[in-house]
Amino acid sequence: QQIFLDEMRAVGNNIDDITLVKATDSIAEIQRLILKLLEQKVAYVASDGIYFSVDTYAKKRQYGQLSHIDLHSHHQERIVNDEYDKDSPSDFALWKKQKPGEPAWDFALADGTHLAGRPGWHIECSVMSSHNLGQPFDIHTGGVDLIFPHHENEIAQSEAVSGKQFVHYWMHNAFLNIDNVKMSKSLGNFKTVRQISEEYDLQVLRFFMLSAHYRSPLNFSREMMDGAKASLDRILTAMEHLRDCLAAAKAEALTGAEEEELTAFDALREKFEAAMDDDFNTADAISVIFEMVKRANITVTEESSKAYIIRVKELLEKLLDVLGLLSERKEENLDARVEALIAERQTARKEKNFARADEIRNELTAMGILLEDTKEGVKWKRA
Repeated sequence: QQIFLDEMRAVGNNIDDITLVKATDSIAEIQRLILKLLEQKVAYVASDGIYFSVDTYAKKRQYGQLSHIDLHSHHQERIVNDEYDKDSPSDFALWKKQKPGEPAWDFALADGTHLAGRPGWHIECSVMSSHNLGQPFDIHTGGVDLIFPHHENEIAQSEAVSGKQFVHYWMHNAFLNIDNVKMSKSLGNFKTVRQISEEYDLQVLRFFMLSAHYRSPLNFSREMMDGAKASLDRILTAMEHLRDCLAAAKAEALTGAEEEELTAFDALREKFEAAMDDDFNTADAISVIFEMVKRANITVTEESSKAYIIRVKELLEKLLDVLGLLSERKEENLDARVEALIAERQTARKEKNFARADEIRNELTAMGILLEDTKEGVKWKRA
């Protein structure tokens, strides 16, 4: 769990105000829901556990509303040699009787019998979400592979008891591929966030993930990540340009031309918001960011007014924050050798020993350190 939390924070997700819920802490609520399902006769006790009767439920409410599948033909294809003691291949487990070596909880049924065992997969998620968020709640997320049977079954068992809609909006993300092949541990092409962080800043990973619509498959490759790194660098360089211009600007008040330019920036902000409102279309939102960056690079100079630069800078910072992207490069600690070379080059330049200064620049370039001489002093970045 701690690894998950650490990596969520590392990729820029704000998780400080979320509640983490464990199925093992929700056993009492799970059992209460199962008892209600039994009472309404949409569930039944079998020799190996308790099952939800899909056929019984389907007579009252629509089953398959999320996946739009033909239930019976689908199950006949998937379940041919079903060894479980259930009435129909469509039915799914709410509670499984304890097997040797498995963890178990006592479950007292309404007739006084006890059935020690563990919850089914689907009932855990229904209870944890509804108990903490109420029903209906707004957004339920998950991978596209969970639409059926998991999310379909969550809907059925939740709505069977409440008679209310379970969730307002479903957001299902598509698969992540590695070099055009589905990511899989069995194929040995599985990459963890920690492994990726050894090669790339995790802001690059975040930018890469946001650059495609969440419902579209995304292909992870070195080429794609390098492209994301270069694109993010364009944005951060533009932000540095704005900060440098603001530091050098002398005029205070907006000019008439600048006010017109701000109208164009406001139109782009509306375009960004429309993209985000359109099923969380982060790909189009990032395209708008680049339109803003291009406009900022052209219209903002050291001759611009402070008021204009501040408005442009704050707008870009706000929209980047919406995407969880930093507007400044993370400060990196250079090793002593690199720091010494930069200091030596500065000394050589002051002494007009430009040949030595160029030698040091070339040496640093070979080490992957790029220098830029500005009015505010020397700046560097990794290649």
